[in-house]
Amino acid sequence: MAEPEKRARKSLAEIVFERMERAIKSGSYRPDERLPTEHDLAAEFEVSRPVVRDALKKLRERGLIYSRQGAGSFVRTIGLKQPLGFGPLENVSDLLSCYEFRLTLEPAAAACAAERRDDAALERIAAALDLMRDATNRQSHREDADFQFHLAIAIASENTYFSIAMEALKDHIAVGMRFHGASVKREASGLARVFDEHAAIFDAIRTGDAPRARTLMREHLEHSRDRLFTRRKPVPASGGPSLALHEQS
Repeated sequence: MAEPEKRARKSLAEIVFERMERAIKSGSYRPDERLPTEHDLAAEFEVSRPVVRDALKKLRERGLIYSRQGAGSFVRTIGLKQPLGFGPLENVSDLLSCYEFRLTLEPAAAACAAERRDDAALERIAAALDLMRDATNRQSHREDADFQFHLAIAIASENTYFSIAMEALKDHIAVGMRFHGASVKREASGLARVFDEHAAIFDAIRTGDAPRARTLMREHLEHSRDRLFTRRKPVPASGGPSLALHEQS
C-alpha cells in the first residue's frame, strides 16, 4: 500500500511543479515576488503540503525560485525568461559541437552527482533507467527516458548551472539521441550495450565513486558520438577533416 501512495504523491508533485513552472515563466509572478505559503498552495492545488514541498524543491533545483530563511520562497528573475538562448540546431557540425560541449559538461556533473546524491536524486535517476530498461527489453529506444536520465544526473549534482544548461540543450540533445537510437537499433546487441553504459554510470553515482562516474559518462558520450560519426582524413582543399553522419535506415 505504501509504495502506490508514494508513486501517487510523486506524480502529483510533478503536476504541481509543471503548473507553477508555467506560471513563473508566463510572468504570473513578478521578479523577487514571494510565493504563497505551502498551506495556501496546498489549498490552491488541492494536494497535501508534502506534495507542495516536493514541487518547490524541484523549482529550487531548476533555479526558478530561491528561499529566504524564515521568509518563504521567492521567484528568481531568471525564471521569468528562457535561461539560455541556443539557436536551432541546423547541421551536422552543430550536432558535433553539441557533443563537444556535453563532453565538458556532463562528466563533471556526473562526478558531482556521485559526491552529493541523496535518496531522492537516486530515485529520480533510477526511474529514468527503469524506463530505458523496459524499452531495451522491447528492442526500442525512448529518447525522453534517455534525456531524463541525463537531466536527473545534472539535477543530482546540486549545481543549477548544470541542470539549466541541460534544459536549454534539450532540443539539441534530442536530435542526437534520435539519430543515435536509430543507429544502435540496427545492431543485434546495440540497445543492450547502450543500456549497460547507462546502468554503469548509475552504479558509480549510487556508490559515490566520483572518478568512475566522470570516466564512464565521458566514455558513454564518446561512444555515442563515435557511433554517429565517421571521421575521415583531412582533405587538403578544405584544410580540415570532414565528418559524415552515418546513414539511417
